[in-house]
Amino acid sequence: MASGLVIAALAGVAACQSPTETPTATEDSTDATTDTVAATPESLTTVRFTLSWLLQGVDAPLTLAIERGYFVEEGLDVQIERGYGSADTSNKIAAGQYDMGFGDMYSMIEFNERNPNDKLIVVAVPYNKAPFALITTKESGIESVADLEGKTLGAPAGDAPRRLWPVLADEAGIDPNSVEWVTMEPQLRETFLLQGNVDAISGFIYSMMPSLLAGGKTMDDLNIFYYKDNGLDFYGNVVLVREDFLAANEETVRAFLRAYIRGIQDMLVDPVAGLDSVVAAGDELMDRDAEKLRLQIALNDLLINEEVESLGLGAVDPARLEATIAQTVKGFELAATPDVSAVFTADYLPPLEDRQLPPAAERQTLD
Repeated sequence: MASGLVIAALAGVAACQSPTETPTATEDSTDATTDTVAATPESLTTVRFTLSWLLQGVDAPLTLAIERGYFVEEGLDVQIERGYGSADTSNKIAAGQYDMGFGDMYSMIEFNERNPNDKLIVVAVPYNKAPFALITTKESGIESVADLEGKTLGAPAGDAPRRLWPVLADEAGIDPNSVEWVTMEPQLRETFLLQGNVDAISGFIYSMMPSLLAGGKTMDDLNIFYYKDNGLDFYGNVVLVREDFLAANEETVRAFLRAYIRGIQDMLVDPVAGLDSVVAAGDELMDRDAEKLRLQIALNDLLINEEVESLGLGAVDPARLEATIAQTVKGFELAATPDVSAVFTADYLPPLEDRQLPPAAERQTLD
């Protein structure tokens, strides 16, 4: 998708929030809908938000919250643009180009050490498991992360799993410098693997799989090494905000998270509606089957588990986060280990009763 088309499409979705159109309402949302329709653009607080990458199926909670007017109900005009990777997200939020965005908290930890005057902080963790993975073909003979020693790996320069490779290599007991990294444009990553130009590629599993399957591979043709299965029980994408913006806009951040979490809950109940909202926000190049696959991966492996059932959406287990912070510091050879409180704050999340997963019996499937 061309970035301009994505932005234009998202702007079209945002137009559903205008006073002249009535957003889709649930049976018990009559009063909220009336408030939404009564809102005027001048009365809304603008929030500039960057995605971590192109608009994809995994962004369904966000587009659904926009489509249903949840942000407007909170007094917000959320303006979304595509991202260019987690490292770029941190840089642009710190520079003030965006107020908030999706990114990788472990790359953020390194960023904060290097930029102590522009620190970011995590205010919500919607993905309880990281989608970080390495993929190779079975014909390569690579059967484990350790087998990658001496091999050629490919990824864009700002790829979060590539940035975390030293941490994974350390867990596998190999020298992180024993591999050669090849840098390419993101849209060429899977092609490099399919053509044999690299032995393996790193990235988000839901970003890589559609192109590999479209390129003629099947699941049986591939070896997939999830970071989470190889010693790195990392959290996935998070909502980032600059510390000074947060201090000056506490209620705005709380309002954003309330609306966004409602979008997650709605998507879990009706993932088809979530997928529909993403496709409607995309352009003519968006492939529904590819976005369905991305969203299915998130539903199966990243969003729901026992920890989320207990802690609610957006929260973390401090002990688990502390352990992954220590791994990051070691792998990135950072000078200091930040406290959990310097990386994540739960102070702006809705109360637990408003962040609970919908009952399992209410959760539909994408089929």
